[in-house]
Amino acid sequence: MKFLTATDRYIFRLVMLPLLATLAIAASLLLLDKMLNLFDFVAAEGGPVSVVWRMLANLVPEYLSLGIPIGLLLGILLAFRRLATSSELDIFRAVGMSYFRLLRVPFMFAMVLAAINFAIVGFIQPSSRYLYEELRFELRSGAFGAKVRVGEFNNVGKNLTVRIDESRDNGNALSGLFVFAQSKSGQTIAVTAEHGQFLRTDDPDTILLRLEKGTLVHDAPSYESPRVLSFTSHDIPIPLPKIENFRTRGGKDREYLITELIQIGGDAQKSTLDRNRAWANFHFRLVEVAMMLLLPLLALALAIPPKRSTSALGVFLSIVMVVTYHKVNEYAEGVGGMGIVDPFIALWLPFLIFTALILWMYHIIAHVPGGQPIGALEVFATKAGKWTKRLFRFGRKSRLATLGMPASSAET
Repeated sequence: MKFLTATDRYIFRLVMLPLLATLAIAASLLLLDKMLNLFDFVAAEGGPVSVVWRMLANLVPEYLSLGIPIGLLLGILLAFRRLATSSELDIFRAVGMSYFRLLRVPFMFAMVLAAINFAIVGFIQPSSRYLYEELRFELRSGAFGAKVRVGEFNNVGKNLTVRIDESRDNGNALSGLFVFAQSKSGQTIAVTAEHGQFLRTDDPDTILLRLEKGTLVHDAPSYESPRVLSFTSHDIPIPLPKIENFRTRGGKDREYLITELIQIGGDAQKSTLDRNRAWANFHFRLVEVAMMLLLPLLALALAIPPKRSTSALGVFLSIVMVVTYHKVNEYAEGVGGMGIVDPFIALWLPFLIFTALILWMYHIIAHVPGGQPIGALEVFATKAGKWTKRLFRFGRKSRLATLGMPASSAET
């Protein structure tokens, strides 16, 4: 920090606080929204609650890759908006400091965060995404334990049905049990018991269901009549279904490291479709990171409202532009992956258009006296606001007139 001037340190503090706040809020909102869906999914699959936190942890890199650009943009924008509305920006300009000079610290933020985001999207996010998909697979396959729902008929193992009326003590005390099993030879066993408990065995592929105080009905094609047995304690071994191993990493483009995408794209033995998808995803990651280096210019162009105005239109428009550009890149990735357009052209052409728009907006605000890149939108927003106020005021006067009260007395 020694190489920074007092002005740079002041701007550093102004940018840092809203940047961290925006990043924290954006990541928290995304995680909270996903948390509700994960709780429903884990509960439906009968998995432990701890899996939710593991899945959310694996989603953090993906949400950070989305939250970092937005946090950077809003951090710079809100800092310069504060300078503009408090007239401090006019003082800096009066002493000969250009807009580009004031952006030295924001560009430092942009380069550092772009490097961090490149590490996330290039190397961290693919691995975390694979671990997230692996947890989903294990939940669905029952790797976290047998999924036995209370009050329902559950298929546990092969040709085995279990129903439990009540479960207490975290599943260690079961009551009101019904068990039905059928062998390949046609033999059937139906058991009812007052109490029961699942126990582990030395064989990891088998669990033991210990039943207490019940009745067993055994039937077979060779029996003239079913055999009925009352018991005090009876053990039923239950073979667990074999769980398939999860696929290797790389089943989807988002699970490849950025170096692996280059290898796949240059492998002549791969199909054209696979190579196009790899190059499309590779360029998608690059343009998303490269766009961050333009955010300081965009933030400055949208942060400065017209004189004697506190309009926040630029804040709203900045978020719309970044989100729209991200969606355009997602569409371009799909088009490039299908081979309709060359992946390089599909991804970098929108980037060049977005760059030209930002440079034009920065030129207007920085080099055109009194220039406002969104001046027309500001005028439209001002007129729309006045029209809305006039409309509500007209409605209020009409209601007062209906009540027989003059508007002046109501205002008094």
